[in-house]
Amino acid sequence: MAGSTPASPSAKAPVSTTQSKTVSTSPWAEAWRRFRRHKMAVFSLGLLSTLVLLVLFGPLFWTVAIDEIDFSARLATPSLAHPMGTDDLGQDLFARLLYGGRISLAVGLAAMLMAIFVGVLIGAIAGMSRGWVDTALMWLTDLFLSLPQLPLLLLVIYLFRDSLKESFGPEGGVFILIVLVIGGFRWMPVARLVRAQFFSLREKEFVEAARALGASTPRQVTRHILPNSLGPVIVAGTIDVAAAIIAESTLSFLGLGFPPDIPTWGRILFDSKDYLDIAPHWALFPGLAIFLTVLTINFIGDGLRDALDPRKVM
Repeated sequence: MAGSTPASPSAKAPVSTTQSKTVSTSPWAEAWRRFRRHKMAVFSLGLLSTLVLLVLFGPLFWTVAIDEIDFSARLATPSLAHPMGTDDLGQDLFARLLYGGRISLAVGLAAMLMAIFVGVLIGAIAGMSRGWVDTALMWLTDLFLSLPQLPLLLLVIYLFRDSLKESFGPEGGVFILIVLVIGGFRWMPVARLVRAQFFSLREKEFVEAARALGASTPRQVTRHILPNSLGPVIVAGTIDVAAAIIAESTLSFLGLGFPPDIPTWGRILFDSKDYLDIAPHWALFPGLAIFLTVLTINFIGDGLRDALDPRKVM
């Protein structure tokens, strides 16, 4: 074409000096990034970690025996010799709180794991079933939800505590009973949550693609549906830990938990109720331990809820 100048073959399009780099992050890395933006959750995680480390490794450094009686230091206020004071027998409260913290946290974690296992199992079966299986499982869930929990807890412990003590010992038998009882009454919300997640996820495109490729139902559940429904389950698990700690403390406070010589946080509160006017420190420190543990777990649950919710912009 006349008057036109052909483009030089050596000419190149201008190249931008800044090239965009796509950094791929895993969903869990993204969830951790979002969790770190929740200041109270991060602070609570640090405080709870400190409490757990203190409970686990504190007795290695504070070697005072939990049953060492010293009547000369009876009802002593906090001091260098007894950082949290003593009880009516002169026993060191700091050593007893460290020992009892292991039991309280172990009960909370074990009861949470049991509730999560039973809830995920029943919710998954109901979520992948149609017809009478789903209906029967939801009737069972509604039945457990309608039962009065505290009176039933007291009844079950009254009926089976002695037999379990004879089989597994005073501490082991009560531990197993309390975990079974608390976990057995905390799985219902998890089952409903998992069932709702399964109803939503089983119709998604990636599950339909796996089904079209011939994946069996167990493989669909374990490889595709269950991993994508773990976010709400983790949040529910943190709530269950706090609820189990409160339930164990309530049972111990009512005198139906561990034996009197095993100083759980609830048991220490129960023993201090008659000395609130002359030794308030006796009830203050175990109550503060329960309060801080439950509060930090709830804040961590709030942070996990925000971090694992893809619809929430942070």
